[in-house]
Amino acid sequence: MSARRTYAEWPARRAPADSVACVWAARPTAASPGLVLPDACIDVIWDGADLFVAGPDTGPVPVPHQNGLIFAGVRFRPGRAPGFLGVPASEMLDRRVPLAELWGRPDAARLADELAAAPSPAAAALLHDDTIAARAGNARPADPVVDGLVELLRRERDSRRAVGVASEELAVGERRLLRRCSAAVGYGPKTLDRVLRFQRAIRLAPRCDSLGLLAAVAGYADQAHLTRECRRLAGRTPSDLFKTAGPAAA
Repeated sequence: MSARRTYAEWPARRAPADSVACVWAARPTAASPGLVLPDACIDVIWDGADLFVAGPDTGPVPVPHQNGLIFAGVRFRPGRAPGFLGVPASEMLDRRVPLAELWGRPDAARLADELAAAPSPAAAALLHDDTIAARAGNARPADPVVDGLVELLRRERDSRRAVGVASEELAVGERRLLRRCSAAVGYGPKTLDRVLRFQRAIRLAPRCDSLGLLAAVAGYADQAHLTRECRRLAGRTPSDLFKTAGPAAA
């Protein structure tokens, strides 16, 4: 990662791609301190001093700026982290949990020592990649129902129908779907649907010339729906959140 870049991510080199979305490195600055937004993912993170798991978030998390502070992490795809971490995702909801509490102190301390010796944040991120790859053979299998739910919700554009459609297509009752989704992702299908739609809006924003169009193509009922969800999930209005993302801020 260049010293001028505040965040960079790469595909995992060795960790299983069906479980790991990316490895990443960040160097917050006073001009760009950063804000973590809900994405239905769980990360294992090294901040130069501590090694911890960032559980699934339901709201924005500011990233503090301190001189010399760096981060390096590995990001699991929605529903895949519990198989590697050994606890339900619901136990990590909106929390930052020391990795030692999940993997045990010896394994976590060994990894922390290796990360502390890494010559750069990018090199530390690659150590995360190697660690997850080494543990992949003992990871619990992912829940195929939750995998199917994630894919269905990513396709479904009608927020009023999404969870019902998923329950019907997966042939799983909504209560059972809630339990399995909470264990794998951290929260239920309705919240997962909201978060995936919000992430879809973030991806589509640079290609839309108005917030009304963005709301329509991302799957919101209307622009007011988009505004409410941005306030809830990002703590910002859409015009503020997308002001650097292209014409959608108009």
